[in-house]
Amino acid sequence: MKAMIIKSFGGSEVFEVADIAKPDVKAGHVLVNIKASSVNTVDTMIRQMGDDLPLSPPLPAVLGMDFAGIVAEVGAGVTQFSVGDEVYGCAGGLADLPGTLAEYIVADANLIARKAKNLTMREAAAIPLVGITAYEGLTRANTSKGQNVLVHGGSGGVGHIAVQLANYMGANVFATGGGDKQLALIETLGAKGINYKNETVEEYVAKHTDGHGFDVVFDSVGGENMTNSFNAASLNGHVASTVAMVELDLSVAHFKGLSLHVVFMLIPMLHNYKRENHAQVLNALTRIAETGALRPVLDEQTFSLEEVGKAHDRLSSGQGMGKVVVDV
Repeated sequence: MKAMIIKSFGGSEVFEVADIAKPDVKAGHVLVNIKASSVNTVDTMIRQMGDDLPLSPPLPAVLGMDFAGIVAEVGAGVTQFSVGDEVYGCAGGLADLPGTLAEYIVADANLIARKAKNLTMREAAAIPLVGITAYEGLTRANTSKGQNVLVHGGSGGVGHIAVQLANYMGANVFATGGGDKQLALIETLGAKGINYKNETVEEYVAKHTDGHGFDVVFDSVGGENMTNSFNAASLNGHVASTVAMVELDLSVAHFKGLSLHVVFMLIPMLHNYKRENHAQVLNALTRIAETGALRPVLDEQTFSLEEVGKAHDRLSSGQGMGKVVVDV
């Protein structure tokens, strides 16, 4: 089968076309004919940092985590899928799991679900990693109807899904963005846009919550921005962060009695730990999408499998709007 492989870590030029053996299906897994794969920041980090990241695969490697495709074979013990089913998931591209930049993948049945009927393969491929991340963060933070929820980075890959899911959960949703395009997208998705460049945390907390703070802050920016999240949260509020690799003074979190939820959605893949949870979340996302409440935004540029290097560059440039998708 055709695949894009890397034989060394580095710039986007490391990808090369290869003809590799089609994998054999095994028990508990399905063989999927991949139609589309999306690019995530972690994909570019693995490609660039290599062995400096503990989740990087051994070389030569097929990268790519997200995919949508059609079930070609079903392994022993798998009863929830049949040949011909349209599925999606996040099932490879790290550690010992071959990735999705290929015509086929053998995916753990606990890491995939049927795709929404009203989404294209490209749209479905854009969801898994960011969708699971957003869903996990919001549910762990006990997001519920009537709450005030703030999403930092509301136009980003994870953020724009979190905005839609928080809306679906019945929350009053607000989201930060740094430009007119970002704020326009945030408003289109059903949230009140906040320009973090023009308003301080104190100003928008006073403006939108009468100074009480947000019940839930979903921080898809993380790092030093977590200080802003702590300052924006209400007493006994919840902060969910996707980027917590930072040293911070937790005094504000202590005196507010905050709950901090760190979301690292790759744990089930890396450690073969509760993988069935990912299938459950993906099935929930499918149901939400089929109600019309969830649809990923795709970048305007399209890329073929052979152009995956350009797709990585597009994501890294910061010039794209929405998820970057590769057609397989």
